[in-house]
Amino acid sequence: MSVSLYLPLAGNSINIFLLFGLGGMVGFLSGLFGVGGGFLMTPLLIMAGVPPTVAAASDSNQIVAASTSGTYAHWRLGNVDFKMGICLLIGGIIGGTLGVYLIKILRGLGNADFVIKITYVVMLAIIGGYMFVESLQSMRRQSTVKVSRKPSEEPTKVSLYTKFVQSLPYQIKFEKSGITASPLLPIILGTLVGILAAIMGVGGGFIMVPVMVYMLRMPMHVVVGTSLFQILFTCINVTIMQAITNHTVDVVLAFILLLGSTIGAQFGVKLSSRLKADQLKILLASIVLLVMVQMLASLIITPKLIITYKGGH
Repeated sequence: MSVSLYLPLAGNSINIFLLFGLGGMVGFLSGLFGVGGGFLMTPLLIMAGVPPTVAAASDSNQIVAASTSGTYAHWRLGNVDFKMGICLLIGGIIGGTLGVYLIKILRGLGNADFVIKITYVVMLAIIGGYMFVESLQSMRRQSTVKVSRKPSEEPTKVSLYTKFVQSLPYQIKFEKSGITASPLLPIILGTLVGILAAIMGVGGGFIMVPVMVYMLRMPMHVVVGTSLFQILFTCINVTIMQAITNHTVDVVLAFILLLGSTIGAQFGVKLSSRLKADQLKILLASIVLLVMVQMLASLIITPKLIITYKGGH
């Protein structure tokens, strides 16, 4: 059954069940991995014929629903570090605001669509590749029988990054995450992710989750819930800014995606509690790399149908 719906800002008609299904799938991934799902939804919408700027801005609205549903479910499980989430949120709002104005400048130059696509390819390749390799190495280490050594024989090594983190001022304890760090670190990291969130139309979760795991050294079960909490408010800010500044939020498109993602997120949360941390990371990395390959192909492969615009009005 095909029921097409006209999208005012996108300027074309798309099957309503396809949009609802995409929203449900991305909501499921949101609850499962602690990501907004925009890294997957925005490319899929672009492939469906939605202009990149409209896809990115409208998807931010959809992420609000998925992250709200996911955050509530993880909060009930006790997996949200609100103190860390607020620090990341402060940075996310600052970065998101800067990113929206950057998109406005790029649109004026006529380069916004290309920048969005190429940013996707680069970021997905770096993050997906790193997570995939690291997860494989971790799983291999766990399957290898190791000879235990006495505590006195264990060499104590402190990396340069660890020394830098420990040297930052205002060190505080994040009880839920079980770590001690300066709030300046998550604020800075949140700002960088916020800028990417606005440019790419994502909550930044697929970047934030690796950042929280590898740079903030938070446990995976807390990472998922806390990431969704930060994504929720970051995307509310980005959505409002995009609507006011760039007028690229298609309300009809966003509403349908919103319904599907709210339902899908609940199923994702239930499955996430049954999987191990390394399994979650390698699944997320595989999806990230798959989307990256698809986006890269769309940039370098000549389309089958080429439409040439010539003179006229």
